[in-house]
Amino acid sequence: MNSRDRVWLFDLDDTLHNASHRAFAELNASMTAYIETHLGLPTDEAVALRHRYWTRYGATLTGLQRHHSVKAAHFLHETHRLPGLEAHLHGHAHDLAALRRLPGRKFLMTNAPLAYAERVLAAIGLLGVFDGMVCIEDMSCFGQSRPKPDARMFRMVLARLKLRPERCILVEDTLIHQKTARGLGLSTVWMQRWLRRAGAARLHRRPVYVSRRVRSLGALLRSPQF
Repeated sequence: MNSRDRVWLFDLDDTLHNASHRAFAELNASMTAYIETHLGLPTDEAVALRHRYWTRYGATLTGLQRHHSVKAAHFLHETHRLPGLEAHLHGHAHDLAALRRLPGRKFLMTNAPLAYAERVLAAIGLLGVFDGMVCIEDMSCFGQSRPKPDARMFRMVLARLKLRPERCILVEDTLIHQKTARGLGLSTVWMQRWLRRAGAARLHRRPVYVSRRVRSLGALLRSPQF
């Protein structure tokens, strides 16, 4: 495949920025507070429910929609306000340079809402780099949220963007998302830049569905033909 024909699908949190540093903790607290308020649960039960839905569906929102008739727009607006978020986000000039030099089309593909994605990209200096953005608002079937790793959503998005799976490369920190993508014919890159605390042994093992492991966006420029 000619490098110009590649299509890159980039995750956002813990792939393009260090969400584990602070953003994830604030999001988890915000979602827990939402569940407490709107479902009337005590904190410990709200935490357990949030985690259970995230583990089962890939996003807490999906479980809340399916089992509690929560409206997606209301949930996303209320939980992603995160005042002061930008003060804790930092970009790097070499990331911007690497993405600009990377041949092929580039799309953001995130389980986060559009407003949050735009705020993060602006704060880290990557807004305007991508040819398009696929956010959680775009990941629905029959009125239900279908975020990564839902295979039907991947097929739907690829069809909508007129992309051939064999030309696409998913760059992600989350393995289960890569497993689904590889099963559909995409190549996969495991971004480990902010995963070092997970343990050296785990990070050195490359699952068969992972095409390559990297720890920087610059490393993608040295990628062999997929």
